[in-house]
Amino acid sequence: MHDVEALQQRLKELRQRISKLSYEYYTLDNPTVTDYEYDMLYRELETIEKEHPEWVTPDSPTQRVGSAIASGFEKYTHDRPMLSLGDVFSDDELREFDQRVRSELGGDDVEYVVELKIDGLAVNLIYEHGQFIRGVTRGDGLVGEDVTNNVRTIRTIPLHIPNDSPHMEIRGEVYMPIDAFTQLNEQRRADELEPFANPRNAAAGSLRQLDPHVTAQRKLAFFAYAIGGTVGIDIPSQEALLQDLQDFYFQVNREYRTFTSIEDVILYIHSWDDRRDTLNYATDGMVIKVNSFAQQERLGNTVKIPRWAIAYKFPPEQAKTKVLDISVSLGRTGVLTPAADLKPVRLAGTMVKRATLHNEDYIKEKDIRIGDTVIIQKAGEIIPEVVRPVLSERTGDEQIFAMPTRCPACNSPVIRRDGEAATRCTNPDCPAVLLQRVAHFVSRNAMNIDGLGDAIVEQLLKKERIHTVADIYGLKKENLIDLEGFGEKSADKLLRAIEASKSVGLARVLFGLGIRFVGAKAGRILAESFGSIEALSKASVEELTAIDEIGPTIAQSVAAYFADPVHAALWKELEQYGVDMTAEKRQLINSTFDGEIVVLTGKLQTMTRKEAEKAVETRGGKCTSSVTKKTTLVVAGADPGSKYEKAQQLGTTIISEDEFRQWLERDS
Repeated sequence: MHDVEALQQRLKELRQRISKLSYEYYTLDNPTVTDYEYDMLYRELETIEKEHPEWVTPDSPTQRVGSAIASGFEKYTHDRPMLSLGDVFSDDELREFDQRVRSELGGDDVEYVVELKIDGLAVNLIYEHGQFIRGVTRGDGLVGEDVTNNVRTIRTIPLHIPNDSPHMEIRGEVYMPIDAFTQLNEQRRADELEPFANPRNAAAGSLRQLDPHVTAQRKLAFFAYAIGGTVGIDIPSQEALLQDLQDFYFQVNREYRTFTSIEDVILYIHSWDDRRDTLNYATDGMVIKVNSFAQQERLGNTVKIPRWAIAYKFPPEQAKTKVLDISVSLGRTGVLTPAADLKPVRLAGTMVKRATLHNEDYIKEKDIRIGDTVIIQKAGEIIPEVVRPVLSERTGDEQIFAMPTRCPACNSPVIRRDGEAATRCTNPDCPAVLLQRVAHFVSRNAMNIDGLGDAIVEQLLKKERIHTVADIYGLKKENLIDLEGFGEKSADKLLRAIEASKSVGLARVLFGLGIRFVGAKAGRILAESFGSIEALSKASVEELTAIDEIGPTIAQSVAAYFADPVHAALWKELEQYGVDMTAEKRQLINSTFDGEIVVLTGKLQTMTRKEAEKAVETRGGKCTSSVTKKTTLVVAGADPGSKYEKAQQLGTTIISEDEFRQWLERDS
């Protein structure tokens, strides 16, 4: 018995020792023992665990790799949305951001934290009682992919942290160091494989490997910089959070700074103009955040982005090439978009042959001509665009471009309405527009009809088997088997996918319909608010704008869409085909907490934090994470902490958990 206890104690010591040494080596880049000493300790741990497999735990250093190859990735819904950041590209835009922040805060003093923007893949890490249990990609901000087994292989992510919170979400960026990226591409070239275009693509591809052993070989790393859903955690600011994350043994980018003046922020940003290329990781900008979490709460969020943070994007890499021609394509709204057909040139790791020209006004303003030598860049490091012509290299043979007067797809007249930059096809049945519209409707984030790609849609439109998205649901096997690449099995498979898509729910349907300004998140909010497309179709602009996170632009667009009889006929036809046009509506049990802004603090004994928040929201209240002047009620559990003290200072009403439960039991 004594020997067993001694061996278990040694096991514990080895795990703690190896974890500390790994942190020093991989995170701090400051090893305190030789590789041989580390290897000997690791081998001893492996030996004990092989002899006693029942003692192996998920947070053991030996469990970084070892899972079987996955067949795919499960979906996981984030406790709190992982919001995107708004982008700015100039000093004046930063000053405008600062003015908005200070105005919204009523002139209060503001401190900013400025961090390097790591060009990687955003990931959410979930810990329970200090133990790592799950790693999830950002996905669409609401739902990501569970990549836990691959995350375990990243050495700068601790498998155990010194915090006993029952639930904590740590957020940050998975990236591939430049030296690891260079080595990987050298190996891929040696293996006669296509090299990765840039470190971000390499990191994303590595994290989504079905075999964790492959991921482990890619030498990924992780910078922590944010927190998501938590229980029992009270952190006052971004700066305090970054310090806590270091105390939790995470790698935190040390280049962050705090400033009280936007001019100092701007100076610090530009100090990186000539030295960011010296870093061993890719960065595409700087992130500016209001430091105080209480002020962040006051500023709030829009549908997509926080109002308390902004991303300054570094000027993108540029290249020089020649415009061979200017062609025009059509989008799903019928807008004609010109693009430059270029002499191929390498830019930011990829070969570029085509670049957007946005619209007719852009071409005229920049005076871009066919035959011009031009400067191109990648807007936001993604979409190539023409910046300007090189006038000194003009020969006189260049041709001035003119937008077509007729649609290049259907030969119908095109129009440009007063006050708009867009030129549109006038034919509502234009095949090119229909193609884009249907392609969007069947896409992954909309109806998710697997197997209905652009080539198949194009065939169906040409053969006049479909004219609208609703016609998809009227397709029979005989409509499919004569299509190129189709047989009995593929036809049956597609029909099953079409049938399955009927049950994706109202939120996806609204996104799929392509209503202007209604993205995936706005679609979800509208679906949950109204519960059915019938109810939504009758909503006024005033009723729509009354919904949290639905502004006047979205509201007017939605109201106009449903007022159009063509659109009304379309959704009713979809409904007749059995497409589910409903969603689980957020139901109010009663109005007990109507108008109350509630903060929960301390440990609740009779329910979880999530259960308490839901109880408040279903009774008309709103839960926030910080105590501010707007807070009307604080529910204090055991060991309430600084939020309790802040509420006392502000004179906010404070109730116990027992009093809270009494509130919940009221009828109205």
